[in-house]
Amino acid sequence: MNTAALREQITRAQEHENQSGQLARQLESQLPHLHPSIHLPDVDARGVLTRFVIAYIGQVPDLLDAAHDVALQAGIESQIKPVLKIAEQFFSAPPAIMAGHEGLDGLLDEAYLAHRLVEEVNDLYIKHFGQPLIPMNTTVASVIAHQLIGEAFANQLDEVVHHAIDEMLDDDSFSLESVETYRERLASPDTDAAWKRWPSLSRQLGVGLELERGKD
Repeated sequence: MNTAALREQITRAQEHENQSGQLARQLESQLPHLHPSIHLPDVDARGVLTRFVIAYIGQVPDLLDAAHDVALQAGIESQIKPVLKIAEQFFSAPPAIMAGHEGLDGLLDEAYLAHRLVEEVNDLYIKHFGQPLIPMNTTVASVIAHQLIGEAFANQLDEVVHHAIDEMLDDDSFSLESVETYRERLASPDTDAAWKRWPSLSRQLGVGLELERGKD
């Protein structure tokens, strides 16, 4: 995984934002139109939303590194690494659908693709193993990102993710001997401990959904 290049790309985009304020202005224009289920604090809503987007983008390299490490420890690197490489390539060589997007605004699209890809892998592991490879919940964060990107375009990005998963992982991927060996390691405390540092991103940053708040 060449996440160092991703980190450098994110740093350049943050520098672009510091000079242009492009993302902050865009988010401010979206505030009156956000779905009512998205909850923001009354004070500094634009700042909170901007920090959420920056963190959502910035989390991708750490997420991919951690997923790769867990897959390596679990003995399933050969199955997972190609999928993680797709998420990495969303940044380094984004699909044509992303043309014209730049700065953190553009990286939000790419981060959404990467997060959604990892979520889809997680769903497959729940289907086949009864528990996730990655015990973390980015669903709320991605729902918020989906809203910020816009329904129509985010749905197109979801289609890109589904196509990538269909190309790389199918039921046969989960019938290999190495995967059966992994099945026996699912209860490993090392695997569980590796993910305990990944709390809900949206809750960390003070952004949430009304449906989630009802559970508090």
